[in-house]
Amino acid sequence: MATAYTPEPTGDGARARVQRLGGHLAGMVMPNIGAFIAWGLITALFIPTGWLPNKDLGELSEPMIKVLLPLLIGYTGGRMVHGQRGAVVGAVATMGLVAGADVPMFLGAMIIGPLAAYLMKLFDGLIEDRVRTGFEMLVDNFSAGILAAAMAVVGNLAIGPVVRACTDAAGEAVGWLVDHDVLPLTSVLIEPAKVLFLNNAVNHGVLGPLGVQQAAETGKSVLFMLESNPGPGLGVLLAYMFFGPRRLRPSTPAAAIIHFFGGIHEIYFPYILMKPRMILAAMAGGATGIAIFLAAGTGLVATPSPGSIFAYLAQTPRGAGNWIGVYTGLLASAAVSFAVGAALLGFGRLAEDGAEEQGSGDAGDAGNEKDAGDAITDESKGTGAETAGTGGDGTAQQPAAR
Repeated sequence: MATAYTPEPTGDGARARVQRLGGHLAGMVMPNIGAFIAWGLITALFIPTGWLPNKDLGELSEPMIKVLLPLLIGYTGGRMVHGQRGAVVGAVATMGLVAGADVPMFLGAMIIGPLAAYLMKLFDGLIEDRVRTGFEMLVDNFSAGILAAAMAVVGNLAIGPVVRACTDAAGEAVGWLVDHDVLPLTSVLIEPAKVLFLNNAVNHGVLGPLGVQQAAETGKSVLFMLESNPGPGLGVLLAYMFFGPRRLRPSTPAAAIIHFFGGIHEIYFPYILMKPRMILAAMAGGATGIAIFLAAGTGLVATPSPGSIFAYLAQTPRGAGNWIGVYTGLLASAAVSFAVGAALLGFGRLAEDGAEEQGSGDAGDAGNEKDAGDAITDESKGTGAETAGTGGDGTAQQPAAR
């Protein structure tokens, strides 16, 4: 199941399997990046701590991230597997997850959308050429409706609780690391949890309360900066801007602005989901920043919400030592994340995923980039399940001109 963003890798090794997983995640998330940007802009502008606080418009933020975005992911994942019928049952099944959920169900949507569509595909294969003439529409509509309703119930009763359990487990693990004074290692858990959109649960559910208690005693707390540091995300986006796949580079400047100045970290999560190995860059940057914060003995006076550079400026306590420590750590985390991310992207030599599949001996050869581009062009001509990442009219997106 190749996408216009990541051609189908060859081989059966662990590397190929990870790349296939990344390609499937990218196929569900990247076509909806415009919706993420729209949500990020609305959130950065209109929430109570935004640039232009507005109570009525700020109410758009929560239903968009809890309902709209998961539904889009479930819809797109279903369409990747079984076209429009798969998209419909995937969206309905995802609705069972988001109903009453107190955290964004992105991970659940990535599971149940394709799963529901796959079951629909199996059913359609079983009844193909067995339905009497004149009953096709009746069978198609009722079968899709029954399966979608059943999967919505399964999502609400089974998959939803599993996702919530993962959220609780991530929070408890971070809390254990904090309690045992190994703060730099928290990045190993915080960054993957963030990418799975558990950032608010970790920050406000675990780190925030602990930080408030510490700040009441000392006037500041480093715990406020563990999750909210915008440096690692900025480094990842800059690595994509300079060395990422060519068709994604134009979208990264806007994402970087929304992330760093607006404090909407969710905007960079899809870029890591597209290439899961990039989580290593975020981990390295986060651990670097935390180590510098600890060495400088600095902290913030309250939770920076949203986690933008402006919120950091507002919450940094007085004193040259605090300012130097906070912003040295922030810039260092961005620099390390950028350097590691650039290395993971091959400093542009692996600009397209297809170049990675030419073999370790010739991955850097000049001809690989052209081969990767040809692979993307060929894949984008497919139909049905082979056109994941297509536009709204079902036609494959063409490669950008070089």
